[in-house]
Amino acid sequence: MSQFQAGATPLTLRSWLKKLAQTDRLSVLRENVRLEHELAAIAKKLDGRQAAYFPRPGGHAIPVVSGFMARRAWIAEAMGIDESALLQHFRDAVEHPLPSREVACGEAPCQAVRHTEAIDLKTLLPIPTHSEHDNGPYITAGLVIARNPVTGIQNVSINRIQVHAARRMAILMLPRHLLAFYRAAEKMGQALPVAIAIGVDPLTMLASQAITPIDSDELEIAGALHGAPLPVVKCVTSDVRVPAQAEIVIEGRLLPNVREPEGPFGEFPKYYSERENREIIEIDAVTHRSKPIYHTIVPAEMEHLLLGGIPREASLLSHLQRSHPGVTDVHLSVGGVCRYHLYIKLAKKHEGEPKNVILAAFGAHYDIKQVIVVDTDVDVHDPMEVEWAVATRFQADRDLLVIAGAQGSALDPSTIVKTGGAGNDPVPGYRQGISAKMGLDATKPVVYGSHVFTRVRIPGETDVDLAAEVRMPAQTSWDALFDELA
Repeated sequence: MSQFQAGATPLTLRSWLKKLAQTDRLSVLRENVRLEHELAAIAKKLDGRQAAYFPRPGGHAIPVVSGFMARRAWIAEAMGIDESALLQHFRDAVEHPLPSREVACGEAPCQAVRHTEAIDLKTLLPIPTHSEHDNGPYITAGLVIARNPVTGIQNVSINRIQVHAARRMAILMLPRHLLAFYRAAEKMGQALPVAIAIGVDPLTMLASQAITPIDSDELEIAGALHGAPLPVVKCVTSDVRVPAQAEIVIEGRLLPNVREPEGPFGEFPKYYSERENREIIEIDAVTHRSKPIYHTIVPAEMEHLLLGGIPREASLLSHLQRSHPGVTDVHLSVGGVCRYHLYIKLAKKHEGEPKNVILAAFGAHYDIKQVIVVDTDVDVHDPMEVEWAVATRFQADRDLLVIAGAQGSALDPSTIVKTGGAGNDPVPGYRQGISAKMGLDATKPVVYGSHVFTRVRIPGETDVDLAAEVRMPAQTSWDALFDELA
């Protein structure tokens, strides 16, 4: 249960920002920061240290916030748990969702103000342009919510959305649940109603990234993370339900059989995706709080990476432990953009077991391209520890596993291969998304002689209290010390 639910104040975006401000983790910037590039540059400079709050960005009345989920410890704090329990707590919420609690339209803060006529999204909302070659302003922190046109069950995801015109946006949908809903509606010749909720609390943001079977409503996972059913409200123009406490909601329809160019856009691997034809959202209404706050995620920075990484880690840990109970922890490294490089901690019992674990990890998610398995004495969250294990426990001729020609991430530029034909690929004659996989067994032998693999320790090193041991305060005169020694 979130510490905010345990007390009198429920966790909302506003209560979380207040908490950050009270603990010197929210920086209020000057007014009139430019929405094109400058806002993202400042937020990036503060990344992982302080969230950034921009009053009147570009002269706009609606403030912008970014970076309020930029550390793992902050996310654990929002849940009211220790960081070490983060993955297990998230897994428990995924496995035990709570049905949402519907509130009447008049009771939902997100519908205090309604716009249905003469909507111009580019002037109504302060939407930033982030990276140098981005093709215009992008919504990067919107929860895209849609209902399965067959079953009626909702799905929640975060998708990049380029604002094309006053009431028109292009969206990237990867081959996941939202795209499946859209294709089902398109097959029936129907538009798919969608809502984009902007400005929700950290736990609802995180829940949206849970890896679940189709027809699992991530807002119910958000309720489990909160420890109470999440209040939701029916949209003004459709049956989609959105978080009632959201700051802003854009309502619209994914149009059937319509595609328009989108991109380039700076994505999580820290490279640009190509300009391609994408599906289109036609906007029907915008609702918001009386004084809303707009949330933007700076692409490829910590808020972006952790939102994708932590739910994937929880899913991977659950998947691996079903067949390999000796797996005790996993970590998607920041250097691997919290997607591509996986570190696994294993209580190894048999020789060859790490290679089985590596193969299971590759099968768990196609994004993963490198896996390193280490022993339980290695901290998978410390890249120096993992590198030390590779340096001292790995030999390439016997501990390296390479798989060629597997499915990988279509956003990984290293997967581009020349095909020689025109085909339907974005760049004629080239295909992206076919990847080699590499696994490293950096574990000790099960049996070894004497102290060959015994780590060097100094008795009592972890118990030293430097505050009690250091003799001199920093301001002590060194001349006086040397006189004493003489």
